[in-house]
Amino acid sequence: MKALSSAWGLLLLVVVIWGSNWPIMKIGLRSIDPLWFTAGRLMIAFFAISCLLLFLGKFKRPHKQDIPIVLGVGVMQFAAFVMLINLGLMEVNAGRAALLAYTTPLWVTPGAYFLLNEHISRMKLLGVGVGLCGLMVLFNPFGFDWNDASVVKGNVLLLVAALIWALSILHVRKHQWKGSVLELTPWQILVALCIVVPFAWFSDTRPTSWSTELVVILLYNGVMATAIAQWASMRVTQMLPAVTVSLGFLMVPLMGIMSSVIWLGESLTLTLALGASLIVMGLLFQLGLKKPSD
Repeated sequence: MKALSSAWGLLLLVVVIWGSNWPIMKIGLRSIDPLWFTAGRLMIAFFAISCLLLFLGKFKRPHKQDIPIVLGVGVMQFAAFVMLINLGLMEVNAGRAALLAYTTPLWVTPGAYFLLNEHISRMKLLGVGVGLCGLMVLFNPFGFDWNDASVVKGNVLLLVAALIWALSILHVRKHQWKGSVLELTPWQILVALCIVVPFAWFSDTRPTSWSTELVVILLYNGVMATAIAQWASMRVTQMLPAVTVSLGFLMVPLMGIMSSVIWLGESLTLTLALGASLIVMGLLFQLGLKKPSD
């Protein structure tokens, strides 16, 4: 019971950090290329976690049994997902980008059933269904111009990011871990840096406009949104069923929308209120209306 409470506490922490980070990233991308922004936050996260592990005396090479999860999470969750959301965020407003990136349950639910053999009760299916209805209401595909190639590209990149993150969630759930999540995180980030830095180096980039604001944003993204929140998200994925985790993460775009309304002046509409209500209802089916055996 205590472990379960800890898992939900970590999930709440992830929701707050990642939800508030969408407008923060949007502001940061005004001053820095999206690929270098990705590289910067990963570098900061790598040094932050490595220093912590050195202080704790737990910095060590990964066990050979954990090499697949180091490579899988490094490529999918730290490199591909973060790069794609930053590239997509250049074309899409922060609230909408958060919603698209968190269509993950669409892919996790069938994956958890077919690949992980997780039992999906009627209540969980109902919760997922109601939550996804809310997401679809918020998504509103009629709310943007399909003739604008850059906007369509941004939306596609964010949906692909959601699919890749879903695969990472399933991999984390399936893997038999030898080392702890914290011990493996710097190695996963190092794998990501080996991919992201060459991409950033050889791509056509715009010059970075350095400021105190940008430094603070990079530090927040590196320490909070990458080091702490990514670690917490993987611990939650280990401790809770994949479908429950993916649905719980649907709270992130709600937090992202509200943060974007407050900080960026993005519009708050009736559609938002209806979609948010459906997502919260879906979470209640997961949290309060489950059978004891679920």
